[in-house]
Amino acid sequence: MEIFLIGVLGGLLALDATSVGQFMISRPLVVGVLAGVVVDQPLLGATIGAILELYLLVSFPAGGSQFPEGATATVVAVASSAGVTGSGVLPLAIGLGLVWGQLGGVSVTLLRQANSKIVEERRDTVSGVSWVVRRHLSAIALDFFRGCLVTVSGVVLGRVGLQALSASWPLEVPSSIGLLLVGGSVSAGIFLRDLGGFRQRRTLFVVGMALGIIGSRVL
Repeated sequence: MEIFLIGVLGGLLALDATSVGQFMISRPLVVGVLAGVVVDQPLLGATIGAILELYLLVSFPAGGSQFPEGATATVVAVASSAGVTGSGVLPLAIGLGLVWGQLGGVSVTLLRQANSKIVEERRDTVSGVSWVVRRHLSAIALDFFRGCLVTVSGVVLGRVGLQALSASWPLEVPSSIGLLLVGGSVSAGIFLRDLGGFRQRRTLFVVGMALGIIGSRVL
């Protein structure tokens, strides 16, 4: 039942990225909490979601470019790490999320190609609004099942991988968190540059640094 709920959650959140809504609930920070509730570890989910949010800040799903899919990646990272012990759980979960996000991005590209084939039909055979509605709903359904498949396959493989590797992780938990935050700060710096740089966004930089210090203390 848990893997079923995780799969449905991944499918629904995948729709938010493009197909339906775009309400930003598919951002890793939100997804992490939702996935954590499903696996009964909301704090772990919030932690993984917050760190993945840092890494994926620079990913803008604009136009037809291929980009990492943060929603399914975060669900996979949280659900795979639930119940696994060891100092390497958090960094390995983040690594898994980043890798699976790229694979999710590839699946989005394949979905777009499938959608183009769905609408390939001569104009003289188009029968009004119902034709458009049917193909729109077909594309949404495909996106939902794609999200379910990407999520479930990632969790099944991720749980096996994390259980096998977490105990052999060479760093202690504080060092692992520091390593993750250093990587996240690079992504945050790129994002700040995209917003205009330090001179135009110094207040944002100072506030972000303060929140980062507070977050590292809490973690």
